[in-house]
Amino acid sequence: MTNDKEFVEYIISKIVDNPEDVQVERKVDEMGVLISLKVNAQDMGQVVGKNGSTAKSIRTLLRVIGAKNNARVNFKIIEPEGSTRGERRPEAAASPEGEASEVKSVDDVVNDLKL
Repeated sequence: MTNDKEFVEYIISKIVDNPEDVQVERKVDEMGVLISLKVNAQDMGQVVGKNGSTAKSIRTLLRVIGAKNNARVNFKIIEPEGSTRGERRPEAAASPEGEASEVKSVDDVVNDLKL
């Protein structure tokens, strides 16, 4: 049954600006079902969502569909060539202004407080 593939095609084509570029592939192996998604590079932000919220929601819904069909369904978003996403930085190392902050040891922080 390919309800999972049709579901992803439908949802993604409704949230992207370039629905004609949406490609969904379904593979089945001993680990379960893998749904792979390719979209236009300009649509990656819409597919992933803020802090990955859209992608997480789609994964959750696919798990429900999989459970209903006694299958384990995984979802993979393939990053397109030409994607302009910058390198990821750990959030702990970023200041509120978005700049990397200096990493200090506990002793350095305690010494700074004594000054």
